[in-house]
Amino acid sequence: MTTDPEHSVVPEELAELRRVVEVGLTRVDGQLALLSHRDDQTVKDQDDLNARIAALEHTRWPLPAVAALTTVGALAITIWQALGR
Repeated sequence: MTTDPEHSVVPEELAELRRVVEVGLTRVDGQLALLSHRDDQTVKDQDDLNARIAALEHTRWPLPAVAALTTVGALAITIWQALGR
């Protein structure tokens, strides 16, 4: 009975391939977990920014009100200067 030298190499190479695939899958799983964490952080940051923008929009003065106040101030100064002379 003769033993084939290639026959004993096949299980070793299969074990090596299995190990390489497992290492690769572990790396991919780690990278996916990192990307998922970054995505969650980005969503949180975006929600925070949206809340800040909404707060700024809520507290800003509308442009017509600013124009009306400027006009009233200019009118008051004009009347004061006209009466003072």
